[in-house]
Amino acid sequence: MINLYACLRPVLMAMDPERAHRMTLNLLQKGFAPRGGFTDECLTVKAFGQIFPNPLGLAAGFDKDAEVIAPLFNMGFGFIEAGTVTPLPQDGNPKPRIFRDVQNASVINRMGFPGAGLAAFVDNVSAWRAQTPNPAGVLGVNIGMNKDAASPFEDYRQGIDALAPLADYITINISSPNTPGLRDLQQENALENLLAGLVAARDAADVPPVARPALLLKVAPDLTMAQKEAIAMLARRYGLDGLIVSNTTTDRPDDLPSPLREQAGGLSGRLLKRKAHDTLHDFYRLTNGALPLVGVGGIESAEDVWDRMAAGATLVQIYTGLVYQGPQMVTRIQKDLAARVRRAGLSSIAEVTGLAHRAPQEEEAADDAA
Repeated sequence: MINLYACLRPVLMAMDPERAHRMTLNLLQKGFAPRGGFTDECLTVKAFGQIFPNPLGLAAGFDKDAEVIAPLFNMGFGFIEAGTVTPLPQDGNPKPRIFRDVQNASVINRMGFPGAGLAAFVDNVSAWRAQTPNPAGVLGVNIGMNKDAASPFEDYRQGIDALAPLADYITINISSPNTPGLRDLQQENALENLLAGLVAARDAADVPPVARPALLLKVAPDLTMAQKEAIAMLARRYGLDGLIVSNTTTDRPDDLPSPLREQAGGLSGRLLKRKAHDTLHDFYRLTNGALPLVGVGGIESAEDVWDRMAAGATLVQIYTGLVYQGPQMVTRIQKDLAARVRRAGLSSIAEVTGLAHRAPQEEEAADDAA
């Protein structure tokens, strides 16, 4: 299947990005799904009350309607995050709305949460859950609000009520730059009200306490330090199970080609790497390492995974890197990570989490061994 991707890549890259994505989903649905992954006990991670076979996950946005969960797990991901799903179907923002920066392995998108809505999403996840056995791995779902939502809280509550019996974790997405007013929910007063209600909704869901899904919050990389401090405080106060750091950025770095700088939307990929890394580093420090963090943004290699985990991530996610490198990326990163763990003299990749915040000599010793 790697050869198939090598043949398809020039075709996909020549196509409109959204059409290429739809073609990819269709191929996965029809069984043209590469099998991959690498199993090694040293890659196992425990978080949110779940056991992850490896720390490499697929970020939200790839499988918006939960159409291809099984084929994606077969690629070897330790976890999949489906969505973002909104209560009602919506078309999203006008097209074109995805723009590639091939030379920097980056993408700008202003999708605006297009999708078939919560009912179709629930049907798809339920069908996957009915398969026996399910592939090894953890399923997360990412929930959002409709563009014309009368009450953001009610939109998120509906997502929690419907998906609590089906998901291993639920991510509250309040950080996409492509839905008007969404990022305003990251402000302290709005966020406190939202979290208080949604944690209560999760706890009241018709699910046995032992099967209750973890509740995570996905944040933007464009926060001020005061905003980060408030989010870290509220996340701990209301007992969130973790943070996903981070969403796309509205920054336009100098390396971004000039025609793309004028495009509205969120920037992902290599040009987001440093900012996403630094934002995660800040959140680990602000939460005193007590809250599991999922690092996402510009991750392309085992070295990137190692650096993000050293900065404080318990788990990581990829997406844009997969667009440019293809499915073989998953197995390659896992093999390289396992080899690096062995070279560093560690027994588990989990020991890397927070390494950059520990005594300098401990970090230097691990780096030298790796």
